[in-house]
Amino acid sequence: MCKVIAVANMKGGVGKTTTAVNLGIGLAMQGKRVLLLDCDSQGSLTSSLGFRKPSVLETSIATIMAAVIAEEEVPDGILHHPEGVDLVPSNEGLKGIELALVNVMSRELVLKEYVSQMKNDYDYILIDCMPSLGLMTINALACADSVLIPVQAAKLALEGLQELLRTISHIRKKINQRLKIEGILLTMVNPRTRYARETMEMLRDSYGENVHIFQEYIPYTVRLEETPAEGISIYRHDSRGKAAMAYQALTKEVLDHENR
Repeated sequence: MCKVIAVANMKGGVGKTTTAVNLGIGLAMQGKRVLLLDCDSQGSLTSSLGFRKPSVLETSIATIMAAVIAEEEVPDGILHHPEGVDLVPSNEGLKGIELALVNVMSRELVLKEYVSQMKNDYDYILIDCMPSLGLMTINALACADSVLIPVQAAKLALEGLQELLRTISHIRKKINQRLKIEGILLTMVNPRTRYARETMEMLRDSYGENVHIFQEYIPYTVRLEETPAEGISIYRHDSRGKAAMAYQALTKEVLDHENR
């Protein structure tokens, strides 16, 4: 059985792409077959995995979705990363697809049609969503089994969380009844500061009774910020560092969640 996890937050700069990369590669390190879908027109996931010129790629998530819309044969645009994950890249062509979706019948389900074709080949499909609630994000939530929500350890970041949770609830009622919340993941945490500790406590007090909050948090480290430029995971860039250990623990928690 393949599990589809959307990594989503309507706010940018919260470690969403970094989490998709390192959770995906962490799962691959545990022997899982993993496909990463870059569903952001900025192509951050694509460049973070070392593919620096997404605009020159013949096939991307945009051309794949265009083929699905046109009911044509879907091209094979999967790229392979040396750390054991596959990638469907993205580029600015996705902006045009999002506009085109407005006039497409069953427009929320286009990505689901493609993902359904890929499920037999993978154990996990992780979708890196846009930091906004556009049609691409709705497509991702419509085909996902669960949503992982990275949240920066800042009180203002928590204020926008309620809107995302309402959106997830709405999509569950109207489009995807099986959609669940995988969990909220605190990122960019400096546990030595009182502010970070208060934010963590506020998150658990406000949402802990109704939403799973991952026991592990992702610390702020310069080494983690360096990984996108290197095109590799934190495991390869700084294997013994705090961030690598945190993402290993997150991976274990996601796997344990499957076994419950």
